[in-house]
Amino acid sequence: MKNLKKILVLVLALVMMILVVTACGGDDKKDEKEEVKETEKETEKETEKETEKETEKETEKETEKETEKETEKETEAEVEEAPAGEMTGQINIYTRDAASGTREGFESVVGFKDQLTDDANEVSSNGDMATKVGEDVQGIGYVSLTTDFEANNLHPANYEGVEPSVETVIDGSYQLSRPFCYTTRAEGDYASDEKEQLVKAFIAFMTESTEGKEAVLSAGGIVDVDDSTPWDELKADYPIVDQDNSGIEITTGGSTSVEKSLTAALEAFQPLAGNFGFVVNQTGSGDGWKRTLGDDKDGPNASDIGFASRNFKDEEPTEDAISAAKYCDDAIVVVVEKNNPVTDFTQQNLFDIFTGAITNWEDIAK
Repeated sequence: MKNLKKILVLVLALVMMILVVTACGGDDKKDEKEEVKETEKETEKETEKETEKETEKETEKETEKETEKETEKETEAEVEEAPAGEMTGQINIYTRDAASGTREGFESVVGFKDQLTDDANEVSSNGDMATKVGEDVQGIGYVSLTTDFEANNLHPANYEGVEPSVETVIDGSYQLSRPFCYTTRAEGDYASDEKEQLVKAFIAFMTESTEGKEAVLSAGGIVDVDDSTPWDELKADYPIVDQDNSGIEITTGGSTSVEKSLTAALEAFQPLAGNFGFVVNQTGSGDGWKRTLGDDKDGPNASDIGFASRNFKDEEPTEDAISAAKYCDDAIVVVVEKNNPVTDFTQQNLFDIFTGAITNWEDIAK
């Protein structure tokens, strides 16, 4: 019996031990399951975070692309809506002085005499006009066709759709033109008979000879060279040209617009007429008559030949002159700074601009 009891005690102890071990093993499994669950949760969270980040990045990229597309579309639309080469801002007007034949011719053709806006900037000469407008991108003015447009940073504009040129003035299609006229002093009213004879010879050379007309034409004056005679056939009537005239000086005055064509004619004639000297003292058309036949003919600025870039007026009689006539025609050219895209003007455009009816470039009727 005692042995049986011992065996039972041992069996019970063994069973208890098994139960204890089993219980401990179950708790470990539970812990392992809990750990697995926690790990799965952490993994899910990390995955969600990564997914969210990727989604945000993709969304940002898509948004950026859409924004770029919209911006491009808006820019394209703006380019399509904005007129190419449109000029905007205030118009700066330049005009010649009141004595200028160019101004008189311009105002007469455009039709605004005595209506010039008070805002116009007055300049003293053709060269001054070219310089001032060429330095002002907002500027507009008018000069002689003889002007060097490129050197003065200018763009010569069309008038009523017609380009200013020798050809268009001759054929009559360019209507903004005027005459270049001259007058001499009266017969016997020169410092010497030799000077008087030399002036007569020069007038013949400039107005009748092939060489003289070609010189005027080369400097922008508009003449018909076909209607001319070679100087060799004319000079027999002017024997003064065959002697040494280096001690004689011809002085000219009047219109500044004629200076380029006049100088070209004088330079061409000089070696053919005894190498005389000359002084070109151009100050404005109003002085052309005054300094040869008018009140200033005996003053310090007296001239042997006077010029006007217009016809002489009734109050400027030339009957006493040895000779007075037109020697060529010229185009009055509307000019703007070379980068100004507005390069074609109608009579109405110019009337509105120079009378002050419109003051901004964008308001010019297209």
